Amino acid sequence: MTRVLVVDDAPLFRTGLRAALSAAEFDVVGEAEDAPTAVIEAERLQPDVIVLDVLMPGQSGLEVVDKLLAAAPDTKVVLLTVSESEDDLLTGIKAGASGYVIKDTPFPSLATAITDVVENGAVVSPRMAAKLFTVVQQMLRHRELAASRRPTLTGREIEVLQLVAQGYTSREIGEHLFISENTVKNHVRNILDKLGLHSRNEAVLYALRENLIDLG
Repeated sequence: MTRVLVVDDAPLFRTGLRAALSAAEFDVVGEAEDAPTAVIEAERLQPDVIVLDVLMPGQSGLEVVDKLLAAAPDTKVVLLTVSESEDDLLTGIKAGASGYVIKDTPFPSLATAITDVVENGAVVSPRMAAKLFTVVQQMLRHRELAASRRPTLTGREIEVLQLVAQGYTSREIGEHLFISENTVKNHVRNILDKLGLHSRNEAVLYALRENLIDLG
C-alpha cells in the first residue's frame, strides 16, 4: 500500500483529502500544516509520496521540495496547488517534484498521479502540460535563433585560423597563402571581432569546439 504524507495549511482540506485517499486504499501516514513540520514528518515517516500544497503561509511548498527530498531521498513529491503559473511549475520541476496537479482536478486523476509517480513516472495536469509545451517550444526556438545568429567566418578566415591553430606565425601564414603579413593580421583581427574574442588561442578553441577547423 502506498504511504502518503499530506501537507496543506487548510485543516478541512487535509481532512477531506485524507479521507478520500484512505477510501482509495492509500495509507495516509501523516499530515503537516506547514513546511518546517513537513520536513520533520518526512524524515520521521519516510513516505512513498508527499502531496504538497504550494501556496502556504511562511515558507511555500516550492521552497521546501529540496529539503523534503533531502530528508526522505526515496520519496516522490506531488505538488497540489491552485497556482497555474508557469514559473511555479518550472520551479517545482527544477526542485525535484515528480508531479504538478491543479486542485480542481477530479480525485481519481490525483489518485492516478500518485500511483504514477510511485512507479517512477511524472505527472502534470493537462492545462499545465500545455503551458509546459509552450515553454519548451519557446526555448527550442530561442536555441535555433541563437544558432542561426552564430558569426559566419569566410573561407579565407577559416584558412587563416586553421594555420594559426597549427602554430604558424603571421609571416608564415602569409607565405603559405601568398598574401602579405599585414593582410593576415587583418584577417585575424576580423576573426576576433566577429567572434567577440580577445586572443588567437581563444579563437582556435572556439573553432575547434564549433568544428570549423580540424587539427587531425
